[in-house]
Amino acid sequence: MNPTYDFTGQVAFITGASSGMGLATARAFAASGAAVALADIDEDAVNAAAEQLADDGHRVLALVCDVTDEDQVAAVDRTVEAFGRLDMAYNNAGIMPPSTDAADESAEQFDRVQSVNLRGVWASMKHELRHMRTRGSGAIVNCSSLGGLVGNPGRAAYHATKHGVIGLTKSAALEYGSRGVRINAVCPGTISTPMVDAMVEGGELDRGRAEGGQAINRLGTADEIAQAVLWLCSPGAGYVTGIALPVDGGYTAQ
Repeated sequence: MNPTYDFTGQVAFITGASSGMGLATARAFAASGAAVALADIDEDAVNAAAEQLADDGHRVLALVCDVTDEDQVAAVDRTVEAFGRLDMAYNNAGIMPPSTDAADESAEQFDRVQSVNLRGVWASMKHELRHMRTRGSGAIVNCSSLGGLVGNPGRAAYHATKHGVIGLTKSAALEYGSRGVRINAVCPGTISTPMVDAMVEGGELDRGRAEGGQAINRLGTADEIAQAVLWLCSPGAGYVTGIALPVDGGYTAQ
């Protein structure tokens, strides 16, 4: 049974919010009373997700946002214009390029994964902090990965970005802790999401081996990541900042 939270009257901003961990987190925030802004590059998907939440009676805003474009990341401002405030953010948008030998990876692929996974988190956090520092309160969760804590053959560029997210998180947490803003990272393991399903179908990931690599012997769920994000944003984590929380079924304990 999941814990319950009361975010009534608060506002959450989520990137990569049209599916997977982002959508699960948006739903969890909404179910806990928060107004939610869903930001995603896929216009049709984010509008459909927002419509579902609105049909369920939640306050929701759909925002088309490519996190590699800082002008579009200023969608954070539109969230504040619509709801009057910003209390919480989950910077979730990310991509995983195909597995590539480190000697063969193209500069184009490296730049693309860096621009989404690292620069996108940096830009999102930058614009969120501009509002939170004015209020003197807030909680941000950045999506790193087990790939931010360990290495993996064929994933050098991806893991570099996820290690970078943790560096951003820790440094910003030290800078903003005295200003009332807590900043943490969540490090998901292999989670059953559309992206992972596509990797399995494309032969890039063997589901059985992935499940066997976790102490819990199964893949995680998007809802389990959502619950970790909500806890990090809740008063229950009021003395927690600057951490990189593994939610990985025990993978990084090995």
